[in-house]
Amino acid sequence: MQVTLLCIGKTGKKFLEEGEQEYLKRLRHYISFQLHIIPDIKQAKSLSEAQIKQKEGELILEKVGFSDSLILLDERGKEFSSMAFSQYLQEQFNRGGKHLYFVIGGPYGFSDAVYQRANGKISLSQMTFSHQMIRLLFIEQVYRAMTILRNEPYHHQ
Repeated sequence: MQVTLLCIGKTGKKFLEEGEQEYLKRLRHYISFQLHIIPDIKQAKSLSEAQIKQKEGELILEKVGFSDSLILLDERGKEFSSMAFSQYLQEQFNRGGKHLYFVIGGPYGFSDAVYQRANGKISLSQMTFSHQMIRLLFIEQVYRAMTILRNEPYHHQ
């Protein structure tokens, strides 16, 4: 199964990009995982919040196939411990399917169409993090989940 993290906009912070690249490199040993950046909406300053969410939503949904799973990283999603998240990932893998997408939306969140299409929502924390920071945190948690599933010593419990 291919796993993809879809994100709106570039990170722009070298230290975060280096961290992302480190964990993407580590993940290659476990699963087919990629980070796909959807460019920021052009001329967004002339658009309303709703228009931006709609345009971002269209760009997200055009990437996702009918039979693909779409999981939103959303503040109202279910929270997991690292152990429980590894079990959640294993359940997703067991369901089969061609592609599993996780999505980090833009600064205004997701459009109604994206919420309606989603197969689930997860939250990484009740705290608020920048969209750029969440990328690194999520990729690291996927890596941690894979080491947990393989009973490797990265996660100490």
